[in-house]
Amino acid sequence: MNNDKFPEKWEDKKDKESSAYKNSWINRLLQVQDKVNQVAKQKPRLFELSAIGVVALILIAVMPLVLSDFRLDLLHRYLALAIVALGIDLIWGYTGLLSLGHGIFFALGGYAIAMHIKLQIPETASSQLPDFMGLYGVTELPWFWGPFSSFPFTAIAILLIPGILAAFLGYLVFRNRIRGVYFSILTQAATIVFFNFFNGQQKLFNGTNGLTDFQTLLGFPISNPNTQYGFYVITVILLAGSYLLCRWLTSGRFGRLLIAIRDDESRVRFSGYNPTGYKVLVFAISAALAGLGGALFTLRSGIISPRAMDIAFSIEMVIWVAVGGRATLIGAILGALLVNYGKSFLSEQFPEIWLFFQGALFLIVVLVLPNGIVGWLRTEAGNFIRTITGRPRYVITYPKLAEDPEIQRERETLEP
Repeated sequence: MNNDKFPEKWEDKKDKESSAYKNSWINRLLQVQDKVNQVAKQKPRLFELSAIGVVALILIAVMPLVLSDFRLDLLHRYLALAIVALGIDLIWGYTGLLSLGHGIFFALGGYAIAMHIKLQIPETASSQLPDFMGLYGVTELPWFWGPFSSFPFTAIAILLIPGILAAFLGYLVFRNRIRGVYFSILTQAATIVFFNFFNGQQKLFNGTNGLTDFQTLLGFPISNPNTQYGFYVITVILLAGSYLLCRWLTSGRFGRLLIAIRDDESRVRFSGYNPTGYKVLVFAISAALAGLGGALFTLRSGIISPRAMDIAFSIEMVIWVAVGGRATLIGAILGALLVNYGKSFLSEQFPEIWLFFQGALFLIVVLVLPNGIVGWLRTEAGNFIRTITGRPRYVITYPKLAEDPEIQRERETLEP
């Protein structure tokens, strides 16, 4: 008998409608759940953005009222150095490449903005050359100085020159799979080469004296307090932007790949990825951030010299990140501020022996807090507070069977 001739039973039709109704509700619930998950993911981001905005507002509006001119000047400089620390954390904390040559990129950014300022010569001046060139008998402006008379070119060069140089050096190193201590030695050797080059070029860069005596930038007198406050605001904004850039790079798939390269580069290669391109890119970004920090620092300090390429200064940059906490970003900023303020405080209070205190402080941080301040706050601070208050420590293993009262009672019951 052909069942197609008979109408569908009312019970079957009802079941189908009920099933379709349930499926529609399930789909709606899944959609709602997806939206909830999206909102849950956005909440930390919104909180972080809000926190950054609040901190930036405090730095811009409150700190100038609270701090003296001298302390605000120090804060301005250290915020510029914090941008450099972000670049160090990006290349070392997340990618595992310890660079001891970031002083090169810092100095290149400083020289770029200084060259532009030195070319702001009044038309009524007797010579259209920077003042130091006349001391060495230079009669014609070197060819590579000319483009720096344009501010847009200079602004781009502050980022591109260090970035391109780092990409070139990185490609030569990474394509040969050089890493670890050998990479650190090569970057340190590059620092020595650039230091000696700039130090010996009196006619081009005023040699060991460097470029100084800055007058105007875009028509504004650099020494004017209002101009310096404008530079301070720009530094705060660029620091916030640099942090957001690094946060964006390290929070997604790119950041996970950087961490994978840091932890096990061989396995990354076996997975089908070529780490060379990623390391070259992150090295270039890190160098560009160092160049930006160097330019901002030069605007505040009023001088750039080969001393910025000194090996000790490059090592000091690494110490900032180590003290604050590797692979934390916020720790890099915190470390740059704390270490530099600590150095300033110790040099003021103990002018003769402050270097010993600084060395002891670094040793204590490395030995007691190997993960830095922020790393300690994330991992050990909770157990430290619980120990002080007499509460049991958190158990790292999962599940926490050792402290489960029911499990303990069962053990007491079952044990003979």
